[in-house]
Amino acid sequence: MEPCTILYVEDDDTLAFLTKDNLEAAGCTVLHYRKGEEAVKAFGKNKTDLCIFDIMLPGMDGFELATAIRKLNKEVPILFLSAKTLPEDRIKGFKSGADDYIVKPFSIEELLLKIEVFLQRRQKKMPVTKIFKAGSLEFDPVNFTIQLPGEKVVLTQREAALLQLFFENAGKVLTREQILTGVWGVNDYFLGRSMDVFVSRLRKIVAKEPAIRIETLHGIGFKCSVAES
Repeated sequence: MEPCTILYVEDDDTLAFLTKDNLEAAGCTVLHYRKGEEAVKAFGKNKTDLCIFDIMLPGMDGFELATAIRKLNKEVPILFLSAKTLPEDRIKGFKSGADDYIVKPFSIEELLLKIEVFLQRRQKKMPVTKIFKAGSLEFDPVNFTIQLPGEKVVLTQREAALLQLFFENAGKVLTREQILTGVWGVNDYFLGRSMDVFVSRLRKIVAKEPAIRIETLHGIGFKCSVAES
């Protein structure tokens, strides 16, 4: 794995020690904190490649922490490790800005794989930056940005990957299974519920430009329509 710096927030000292030890053995630099308030301060002072948060924390919980980090940085991947298994918890996690969610107990192999996938996507270099356009909207998938008249929106990594899939398949019906496999790498019921959160968020952003429309096809999937410039 490429060297990286991870902001890790977990108040269970035993679990934190084991996870930190394994991540460091894989070549990561781990900044571990027990409280969300401490992590927010540390994030502002250190270059961070990825965040790993527990949800049930003293004081500021993981949801609040993710929201606070997203206000500082829209691009850094955020991964939840949590014992909270209800679909509502996962959805709340994604709404707060998380990119992925692993339920405890977890295997270190799964965690390392998730981290590696996120880092590879961030470090992936393209010889030519492809800019997707729809009317006055310009989408840069490499830098995770949407440019609108007088406004620039920075997306999360997962949002950018989803919007890129829509643009690349403009005019085509994409099933829920195709989207989950293409963006999340797996077709999972709970991820499907979370995917709706990401689609809804993107729809609100692009709604400012009538040349692009993301349509929900109930029971099937989604269709992104892009009007000719």
